[in-house]
Amino acid sequence: MITQPEVFIGIDVSKKTLDVCSYPDKQKAQFSNDAAGHQQLVEAMRKVQPTLIVMEATGGLEFEATALLVTSALPVAVINPRNARDFAKAVGLLAKTDQVDAWALARFASAVRPEQREIKSEALRGLQEVLTRRRQLVDMVTAENNRKGQASANMAKEIEEHISWLKQRIKSADLDLGKAVKASPAWKAKADVLTSVPGIGSVATFTLLAELPELGTLNRREICALVGVCPFNRDSGTLRGKRSIWGGRTSVRAVLYMAALVATRHNPVIKQFYQKLLDAGKLKKVALVACMRKLLVILNSMVRNNTPWASN
Repeated sequence: MITQPEVFIGIDVSKKTLDVCSYPDKQKAQFSNDAAGHQQLVEAMRKVQPTLIVMEATGGLEFEATALLVTSALPVAVINPRNARDFAKAVGLLAKTDQVDAWALARFASAVRPEQREIKSEALRGLQEVLTRRRQLVDMVTAENNRKGQASANMAKEIEEHISWLKQRIKSADLDLGKAVKASPAWKAKADVLTSVPGIGSVATFTLLAELPELGTLNRREICALVGVCPFNRDSGTLRGKRSIWGGRTSVRAVLYMAALVATRHNPVIKQFYQKLLDAGKLKKVALVACMRKLLVILNSMVRNNTPWASN
């Protein structure tokens, strides 16, 4: 029996083009990053029948191509750009061009074989877009407040008007997020469980629904590693470095930090846990990260079992 050799595909995504390279034969191609180019890409991939296609997450530029590849029953994985760049450096690919990046992604696909991802539903993508826009509006309010403090009286008045407008847009985004959650029975059920926990407000709930759909489907270690609240060792030989958290989903970790901060005051379980760590001599920052992790584990278990918070 003759075994068909495996082929791995790397696709470097830019605003206008999709640069494609295969491993190990290093065949190259380029397609436009539009509907016509996406269809040509799918047809080309069907002929190749690759073992795996790998692309980087590029803030949405890859979404349409990924969606068409997945719906065409082709194996696709979308990876963190930092992982791809670290791998390229590790194998000596120091130059950075679109074709080099595509070649590096193809080699990454062969060596690492990242897990294939299911395509996000339109509803989930819409929720994420509104949430991202809300985050941008909040950042703009902060920036405008900083400018107002250094502006003249006339300019400060104009900035204040802009801040008022931005705050109205934030309220509008909150209404849109609320309507989207209420329109989905699955999201509504999750939201009811999450908001029952002292310390978890509407923004944290929306973020967990949109940015952490895996909540309730993974075990405690997996969910903590995914968010980035697991401490990693920094040891070498006899050196024992400080443990620290990194990676994961920054947006989820940010709201989890604020939720844990509130929970240390108003959630009896987290409050007691936090005080116990402080009494043991832990630094406040270390104790708060531990509270983030404990809160996430609690939320994961509650969502999995569909069990709301019990005050007693």
